[in-house]
Amino acid sequence: MLNMTNAAPPEVASWQRNAGILGIIGLVLTALGAIVDTPQFYHSYLVAFTFWLGITLGCLAVVMIHNLAGGAWGAVTRRLCEAATRTLPYLGIFVIPFLFGMRYLYEWADPQHVAADPLLLHKSPYLNVPFFWIRAVIYMLIWIGLMYYLNKWSRQQDEAYDQRRNDRMGALSAAGLVLFGLTATFGAFDWLMSLEPHWFSHIYGALLGMGGLLAALAFIILVIALMSRSEPLASVVSPKILSDLGSIMFGFMFIWAYFAFSQYLLIWYANLQEEIPWYIRRLSGGWEYVAIAIVVLSFALPFALLISQDIKRNWKTLAAVAALLLVMRLVDLFWMVAPVWSATALKIHWLDIVAPIGLGGAWFFLFLRELRSRPILALNDPKLPLPALAGHADEH
Repeated sequence: MLNMTNAAPPEVASWQRNAGILGIIGLVLTALGAIVDTPQFYHSYLVAFTFWLGITLGCLAVVMIHNLAGGAWGAVTRRLCEAATRTLPYLGIFVIPFLFGMRYLYEWADPQHVAADPLLLHKSPYLNVPFFWIRAVIYMLIWIGLMYYLNKWSRQQDEAYDQRRNDRMGALSAAGLVLFGLTATFGAFDWLMSLEPHWFSHIYGALLGMGGLLAALAFIILVIALMSRSEPLASVVSPKILSDLGSIMFGFMFIWAYFAFSQYLLIWYANLQEEIPWYIRRLSGGWEYVAIAIVVLSFALPFALLISQDIKRNWKTLAAVAALLLVMRLVDLFWMVAPVWSATALKIHWLDIVAPIGLGGAWFFLFLRELRSRPILALNDPKLPLPALAGHADEH
Protein backbone atom coordinates (compact mmCIF):
# COMPACT_ATOMS: atom_id res chain seq x y z
CA MET A 1 0.00 0.00 0.00
CA LEU A 2 1.00 3.62 -0.46
CA ASN A 3 2.96 5.08 2.42
CA MET A 4 0.51 7.75 3.59
CA THR A 5 3.16 9.44 5.73
CA ASN A 6 4.60 10.47 2.37
CA ALA A 7 8.06 11.07 3.79
CA ALA A 8 11.37 10.60 2.01
CA PRO A 9 12.90 7.12 2.40
CA PRO A 10 15.25 6.65 5.39
CA GLU A 11 18.32 6.26 3.17
CA VAL A 12 17.95 9.88 2.05
CA ALA A 13 19.30 11.02 5.43
CA SER A 14 22.54 9.11 4.90
CA TRP A 15 22.79 10.44 1.34
CA GLN A 16 22.46 13.96 2.73
CA ARG A 17 25.14 13.39 5.33
CA ASN A 18 27.57 11.92 2.79
CA ALA A 19 26.86 14.73 0.33
CA GLY A 20 27.59 17.28 3.04
CA ILE A 21 30.92 15.66 3.88
CA LEU A 22 31.89 15.43 0.22
CA GLY A 23 30.84 19.03 -0.34
CA ILE A 24 32.91 20.33 2.56
CA ILE A 25 36.02 18.45 1.43
CA GLY A 26 35.56 19.55 -2.17
CA LEU A 27 34.94 23.20 -1.28
CA VAL A 28 37.96 23.31 1.04
CA LEU A 29 40.17 21.93 -1.73
CA THR A 30 38.62 24.38 -4.19
CA ALA A 31 39.34 27.27 -1.82
CA LEU A 32 42.96 26.10 -1.53
CA GLY A 33 43.09 26.01 -5.32
CA ALA A 34 41.96 29.65 -5.37
CA ILE A 35 45.04 30.53 -3.33
CA VAL A 36 47.48 28.40 -5.31
CA ASP A 37 46.21 29.25 -8.81
CA THR A 38 43.64 32.05 -8.81
CA PRO A 39 42.98 32.24 -12.57
CA GLN A 40 42.47 28.48 -12.83
CA PHE A 41 40.16 28.58 -9.83
CA TYR A 42 37.81 30.98 -11.61
CA HIS A 43 37.96 28.98 -14.84
CA SER A 44 37.02 25.73 -13.09
CA TYR A 45 34.54 27.38 -10.75
CA LEU A 46 32.65 28.91 -13.67
CA VAL A 47 32.12 25.49 -15.29
CA ALA A 48 31.04 23.95 -11.98
CA PHE A 49 28.67 26.78 -11.11
CA THR A 50 26.96 26.91 -14.50
CA PHE A 51 26.56 23.11 -14.52
CA TRP A 52 24.68 23.00 -11.21
CA LEU A 53 22.77 26.17 -11.99
CA GLY A 54 21.72 24.56 -15.29
CA ILE A 55 20.30 21.54 -13.46
CA THR A 56 18.42 23.79 -11.03
CA LEU A 57 16.92 25.92 -13.78
CA GLY A 58 16.16 22.81 -15.82
CA CYS A 59 14.12 21.47 -12.90
CA LEU A 60 12.22 24.78 -12.78
CA ALA A 61 11.41 24.39 -16.47
CA VAL A 62 10.30 20.77 -15.98
CA VAL A 63 7.86 21.88 -13.25
CA MET A 64 6.36 24.50 -15.56
CA ILE A 65 6.17 22.07 -18.49
CA HIS A 66 4.29 19.59 -16.32
CA ASN A 67 1.87 22.27 -15.11
CA LEU A 68 0.95 22.89 -18.73
CA ALA A 69 1.17 19.39 -20.21
CA GLY A 70 0.09 17.26 -17.26
CA GLY A 71 0.75 13.54 -17.05
CA ALA A 72 1.48 11.05 -14.31
CA TRP A 73 5.23 11.31 -14.98
CA GLY A 74 5.18 14.93 -13.79
CA ALA A 75 3.11 14.16 -10.72
CA VAL A 76 5.85 11.75 -9.62
CA THR A 77 8.73 14.10 -10.42
CA ARG A 78 7.10 17.32 -9.21
CA ARG A 79 8.28 17.35 -5.61
CA LEU A 80 11.85 16.36 -6.54
CA CYS A 81 12.02 19.13 -9.13
CA GLU A 82 10.52 21.62 -6.69
CA ALA A 83 13.11 20.67 -4.06
CA ALA A 84 15.84 21.33 -6.63
CA THR A 85 14.38 24.75 -7.48
CA ARG A 86 14.41 25.78 -3.81
CA THR A 87 18.22 25.69 -3.90
CA LEU A 88 18.19 28.81 -6.13
CA PRO A 89 18.70 31.30 -3.26
CA TYR A 90 21.74 29.33 -2.10
CA LEU A 91 23.18 29.41 -5.62
CA GLY A 92 22.97 33.17 -5.28
CA ILE A 93 25.53 32.82 -2.48
CA PHE A 94 27.79 30.73 -4.73
CA VAL A 95 27.90 33.70 -7.12
CA ILE A 96 29.84 35.83 -4.61
CA PRO A 97 33.36 34.68 -5.68
CA PHE A 98 32.71 36.03 -9.17
CA LEU A 99 32.43 39.54 -7.74
CA PHE A 100 36.19 39.49 -7.18
CA GLY A 101 37.33 37.64 -10.30
CA MET A 102 35.65 39.11 -13.36
CA ARG A 103 39.01 40.12 -14.86
CA TYR A 104 40.18 36.50 -14.76
CA LEU A 105 37.25 35.43 -16.93
CA TYR A 106 36.14 38.22 -19.24
CA GLU A 107 38.42 40.38 -21.33
CA TRP A 108 35.67 42.98 -21.59
CA ALA A 109 35.95 43.46 -17.80
CA ASP A 110 39.42 45.03 -18.30
CA PRO A 111 39.07 48.73 -19.28
CA GLN A 112 42.52 48.82 -20.87
CA HIS A 113 41.71 45.82 -23.03
CA VAL A 114 38.40 47.38 -24.08
CA ALA A 115 40.06 50.66 -25.00
CA ALA A 116 42.45 48.85 -27.36
CA ASP A 117 39.77 46.75 -29.09
CA PRO A 118 37.25 48.56 -31.35
CA LEU A 119 34.74 45.70 -31.21
CA LEU A 120 34.79 45.53 -27.42
CA LEU A 121 34.48 49.30 -27.29
CA HIS A 122 31.42 49.04 -29.54
CA LYS A 123 29.89 46.38 -27.26
CA SER A 124 30.81 48.14 -24.02
CA PRO A 125 27.34 49.68 -23.41
CA TYR A 126 26.12 46.09 -22.90
CA LEU A 127 29.30 44.26 -21.90
CA ASN A 128 30.38 46.14 -18.81
CA VAL A 129 30.68 44.95 -15.22
CA PRO A 130 27.91 47.04 -13.56
CA PHE A 131 25.32 46.20 -16.22
CA PHE A 132 26.39 42.54 -16.16
CA TRP A 133 25.54 42.32 -12.45
CA ILE A 134 22.31 44.28 -12.85
CA ARG A 135 21.17 41.73 -15.44
CA ALA A 136 22.32 38.82 -13.25
CA VAL A 137 20.26 40.12 -10.33
CA ILE A 138 17.20 40.56 -12.58
CA TYR A 139 17.53 37.00 -13.90
CA MET A 140 17.87 35.59 -10.39
CA LEU A 141 14.89 37.57 -9.07
CA ILE A 142 12.69 36.30 -11.91
CA TRP A 143 13.78 32.69 -11.33
CA ILE A 144 13.30 32.94 -7.56
CA GLY A 145 9.90 34.59 -8.02
CA LEU A 146 8.71 31.77 -10.28
CA MET A 147 10.14 29.22 -7.86
CA TYR A 148 8.47 30.82 -4.84
CA TYR A 149 4.91 30.94 -6.18
CA LEU A 150 5.01 27.56 -7.91
CA ASN A 151 6.30 25.93 -4.72
CA LYS A 152 3.84 27.82 -2.52
CA TRP A 153 0.78 26.89 -4.54
CA SER A 154 1.94 23.31 -5.00
CA ARG A 155 2.42 22.95 -1.23
CA GLN A 156 -1.08 24.31 -0.62
CA GLN A 157 -2.49 21.54 -2.83
CA ASP A 158 -1.47 19.06 -0.11
CA GLU A 159 -4.13 20.55 2.17
CA ALA A 160 -6.96 20.49 -0.36
CA TYR A 161 -7.14 20.34 -4.14
CA ASP A 162 -8.35 23.58 -5.67
CA GLN A 163 -8.87 23.76 -9.43
CA ARG A 164 -8.55 27.54 -9.36
CA ARG A 165 -5.12 27.25 -7.77
CA ASN A 166 -4.21 24.66 -10.35
CA ASP A 167 -5.28 27.07 -13.10
CA ARG A 168 -3.13 29.81 -11.56
CA MET A 169 -0.14 27.49 -11.62
CA GLY A 170 -0.80 26.79 -15.29
CA ALA A 171 -1.13 30.48 -16.13
CA LEU A 172 2.06 31.36 -14.26
CA SER A 173 3.88 28.47 -15.95
CA ALA A 174 2.82 29.66 -19.41
CA ALA A 175 4.16 33.15 -18.77
CA GLY A 176 7.06 31.71 -16.79
CA LEU A 177 8.32 29.57 -19.65
CA VAL A 178 8.49 32.68 -21.84
CA LEU A 179 10.40 34.56 -19.13
CA PHE A 180 12.57 31.52 -18.53
CA GLY A 181 13.45 31.25 -22.21
CA LEU A 182 14.46 34.91 -22.37
CA THR A 183 16.42 35.02 -19.12
CA ALA A 184 18.16 31.69 -19.66
CA THR A 185 19.16 32.75 -23.18
CA PHE A 186 20.56 36.10 -22.12
CA GLY A 187 22.16 34.46 -19.08
CA ALA A 188 23.98 32.04 -21.39
CA PHE A 189 25.12 34.96 -23.54
CA ASP A 190 26.34 36.91 -20.51
CA TRP A 191 28.06 34.19 -18.49
CA LEU A 192 29.49 31.92 -21.18
CA MET A 193 29.27 33.27 -24.72
CA SER A 194 30.83 36.59 -23.69
CA LEU A 195 33.97 34.67 -22.67
CA GLU A 196 34.80 35.05 -26.38
CA PRO A 197 33.18 38.39 -27.24
CA HIS A 198 34.39 38.31 -30.84
CA TRP A 199 32.32 35.16 -31.46
CA PHE A 200 28.56 34.74 -31.41
CA SER A 201 25.86 32.17 -32.12
CA HIS A 202 22.14 32.87 -32.15
CA ILE A 203 21.36 29.30 -31.08
CA TYR A 204 23.84 29.30 -28.18
CA GLY A 205 21.23 30.15 -25.54
CA ALA A 206 18.82 27.48 -26.75
CA LEU A 207 21.65 24.93 -26.84
CA LEU A 208 22.68 25.69 -23.23
CA GLY A 209 19.06 25.79 -22.09
CA MET A 210 18.22 22.42 -23.62
CA GLY A 211 21.41 21.00 -22.16
CA GLY A 212 20.25 22.14 -18.73
CA LEU A 213 16.82 20.58 -19.27
CA LEU A 214 18.44 17.30 -20.29
CA ALA A 215 20.78 17.34 -17.28
CA ALA A 216 17.90 18.14 -14.93
CA LEU A 217 15.72 15.30 -16.19
CA ALA A 218 18.65 12.87 -16.13
CA PHE A 219 19.33 13.88 -12.52
CA ILE A 220 15.69 13.52 -11.48
CA ILE A 221 15.38 10.14 -13.22
CA LEU A 222 18.52 8.93 -11.46
CA VAL A 223 17.16 9.97 -8.05
CA ILE A 224 13.72 8.50 -8.72
CA ALA A 225 15.21 5.23 -9.94
CA LEU A 226 17.33 4.91 -6.80
CA MET A 227 14.40 5.79 -4.52
CA SER A 228 11.81 3.68 -6.37
CA ARG A 229 12.79 0.63 -4.33
CA SER A 230 11.43 2.27 -1.15
CA GLU A 231 8.09 3.76 -0.15
CA PRO A 232 6.35 5.96 -1.01
CA LEU A 233 7.74 5.94 -4.56
CA ALA A 234 7.73 2.14 -4.81
CA SER A 235 3.91 2.25 -4.90
CA VAL A 236 3.64 4.76 -7.73
CA VAL A 237 6.76 4.42 -9.90
CA SER A 238 5.62 1.74 -12.28
CA PRO A 239 7.52 0.52 -15.36
CA LYS A 240 5.09 2.68 -17.39
CA ILE A 241 6.17 5.80 -15.48
CA LEU A 242 9.84 4.93 -15.99
CA SER A 243 9.21 4.38 -19.69
CA ASP A 244 7.51 7.77 -19.97
CA LEU A 245 10.42 9.49 -18.23
CA GLY A 246 12.91 7.68 -20.45
CA SER A 247 10.99 8.74 -23.55
CA ILE A 248 10.96 12.37 -22.44
CA MET A 249 14.68 12.24 -21.72
CA PHE A 250 15.16 10.75 -25.19
CA GLY A 251 13.22 13.66 -26.66
CA PHE A 252 15.26 16.28 -24.79
CA MET A 253 18.45 14.54 -25.85
CA PHE A 254 17.36 14.56 -29.49
CA ILE A 255 16.49 18.28 -29.39
CA TRP A 256 19.83 19.10 -27.75
CA ALA A 257 21.67 17.09 -30.43
CA TYR A 258 19.68 18.88 -33.15
CA PHE A 259 20.67 22.28 -31.77
CA ALA A 260 24.31 21.25 -31.41
CA PHE A 261 24.51 19.84 -34.94
CA SER A 262 22.67 22.82 -36.41
CA GLN A 263 25.13 25.25 -34.85
CA TYR A 264 28.09 23.20 -36.08
CA LEU A 265 26.69 22.75 -39.60
CA LEU A 266 25.76 26.39 -40.13
CA ILE A 267 29.03 27.79 -38.79
CA TRP A 268 31.21 25.26 -40.60
CA TYR A 269 29.33 25.67 -43.86
CA ALA A 270 29.44 29.46 -43.71
CA ASN A 271 33.19 29.34 -42.96
CA LEU A 272 33.17 32.90 -41.63
CA GLN A 273 36.37 34.23 -40.11
CA GLU A 274 34.49 35.51 -37.05
CA GLU A 275 32.81 32.18 -36.26
CA ILE A 276 34.86 29.23 -37.49
CA PRO A 277 37.79 29.67 -35.02
CA TRP A 278 35.46 28.66 -32.18
CA TYR A 279 35.23 25.14 -33.60
CA ILE A 280 38.85 25.01 -34.74
CA ARG A 281 39.95 25.50 -31.12
CA ARG A 282 37.62 22.71 -29.99
CA LEU A 283 38.54 20.24 -32.72
CA SER A 284 42.33 20.30 -32.42
CA GLY A 285 45.05 19.91 -29.82
CA GLY A 286 43.39 16.89 -28.22
CA TRP A 287 40.00 18.56 -27.83
CA GLU A 288 38.77 16.61 -30.86
CA TYR A 289 38.81 13.42 -28.79
CA VAL A 290 36.56 15.06 -26.22
CA ALA A 291 34.24 16.10 -29.06
CA ILE A 292 34.11 12.51 -30.34
CA ALA A 293 33.34 11.25 -26.83
CA ILE A 294 30.50 13.78 -26.55
CA VAL A 295 28.98 12.66 -29.85
CA VAL A 296 29.22 8.96 -28.94
CA LEU A 297 28.35 9.05 -25.24
CA SER A 298 25.93 11.99 -25.20
CA PHE A 299 23.93 10.93 -28.24
CA ALA A 300 24.84 7.82 -30.24
CA LEU A 301 25.01 5.30 -27.38
CA PRO A 302 22.06 6.71 -25.36
CA PHE A 303 20.04 6.88 -28.60
CA ALA A 304 20.66 3.18 -29.24
CA LEU A 305 19.82 2.28 -25.64
CA LEU A 306 16.72 4.42 -25.14
CA ILE A 307 15.10 2.97 -28.26
CA SER A 308 14.54 -0.18 -26.18
CA GLN A 309 11.39 -0.28 -24.08
CA ASP A 310 12.98 -2.91 -21.85
CA ILE A 311 15.80 -0.56 -20.91
CA LYS A 312 13.42 2.32 -20.21
CA ARG A 313 11.11 0.15 -18.08
CA ASN A 314 13.89 -1.19 -15.85
CA TRP A 315 15.06 1.22 -13.13
CA LYS A 316 18.65 -0.08 -13.11
CA THR A 317 19.30 0.31 -16.83
CA LEU A 318 17.43 3.61 -17.05
CA ALA A 319 19.42 4.94 -14.11
CA ALA A 320 22.66 3.91 -15.83
CA VAL A 321 21.73 5.82 -19.01
CA ALA A 322 20.65 8.85 -16.96
CA ALA A 323 23.95 8.81 -15.03
CA LEU A 324 25.91 8.64 -18.30
CA LEU A 325 24.01 11.60 -19.76
CA LEU A 326 24.46 13.60 -16.57
CA VAL A 327 28.24 13.10 -16.57
CA MET A 328 28.45 13.90 -20.25
CA ARG A 329 26.55 17.15 -19.75
CA LEU A 330 29.43 18.27 -17.52
CA VAL A 331 31.97 17.07 -20.08
CA ASP A 332 30.15 18.95 -22.85
CA LEU A 333 30.07 22.15 -20.79
CA PHE A 334 33.79 21.77 -20.05
CA TRP A 335 34.47 21.29 -23.79
CA MET A 336 32.51 24.45 -24.60
CA VAL A 337 34.19 26.63 -21.95
CA ALA A 338 37.71 25.40 -21.12
CA PRO A 339 39.28 25.89 -24.61
CA VAL A 340 38.91 29.64 -24.05
CA TRP A 341 42.02 29.43 -21.87
CA SER A 342 43.74 26.31 -23.25
CA ALA A 343 43.04 26.41 -26.97
CA THR A 344 46.40 25.04 -28.10
CA ALA A 345 46.15 21.73 -26.26
CA LEU A 346 43.76 19.78 -24.08
CA LYS A 347 44.46 20.45 -20.42
CA ILE A 348 42.57 19.07 -17.43
CA HIS A 349 43.47 20.71 -14.13
CA TRP A 350 42.71 19.04 -10.79
CA LEU A 351 40.40 21.97 -10.00
CA ASP A 352 38.29 20.99 -13.02
CA ILE A 353 37.40 17.85 -11.08
CA VAL A 354 37.37 19.15 -7.51
CA ALA A 355 35.24 22.27 -8.12
CA PRO A 356 32.22 20.42 -9.63
CA ILE A 357 32.43 17.83 -6.83
CA GLY A 358 32.62 20.47 -4.11
CA LEU A 359 29.77 22.57 -5.46
CA GLY A 360 27.83 19.41 -6.33
CA GLY A 361 28.18 17.97 -2.84
CA ALA A 362 26.95 21.22 -1.30
CA TRP A 363 24.11 21.52 -3.82
CA PHE A 364 23.04 17.88 -3.36
CA PHE A 365 23.06 18.34 0.44
CA LEU A 366 20.75 21.35 0.09
CA PHE A 367 18.55 19.52 -2.41
CA LEU A 368 18.09 16.54 -0.08
CA ARG A 369 17.41 18.82 2.87
CA GLU A 370 14.65 20.52 0.91
CA LEU A 371 13.35 17.14 -0.28
CA ARG A 372 13.05 15.90 3.31
CA SER A 373 11.30 19.08 4.46
CA ARG A 374 8.07 18.43 2.53
CA PRO A 375 5.93 15.48 1.44
CA ILE A 376 7.66 13.68 -1.39
CA LEU A 377 4.41 13.18 -3.32
CA ALA A 378 1.56 15.62 -3.91
CA LEU A 379 -1.28 13.24 -3.05
CA ASN A 380 -4.02 15.67 -4.04
CA ASP A 381 -2.65 15.94 -7.56
CA PRO A 382 -5.34 14.27 -9.74
CA LYS A 383 -2.65 13.09 -12.15
CA LEU A 384 -0.77 11.15 -9.46
CA PRO A 385 -1.01 7.34 -9.82
CA LEU A 386 -3.24 5.99 -7.06
CA PRO A 387 -2.41 3.25 -4.52
CA ALA A 388 -3.99 0.79 -6.94
CA LEU A 389 -0.63 0.87 -8.70
CA ALA A 390 1.09 -0.51 -5.64
CA GLY A 391 1.31 -3.93 -7.22
CA HIS A 392 3.78 -2.53 -9.75
CA ALA A 393 6.36 -2.19 -7.00
CA ASP A 394 6.91 -5.93 -7.25
CA GLU A 395 8.03 -5.51 -10.87
CA HIS A 396 11.15 -3.70 -9.68
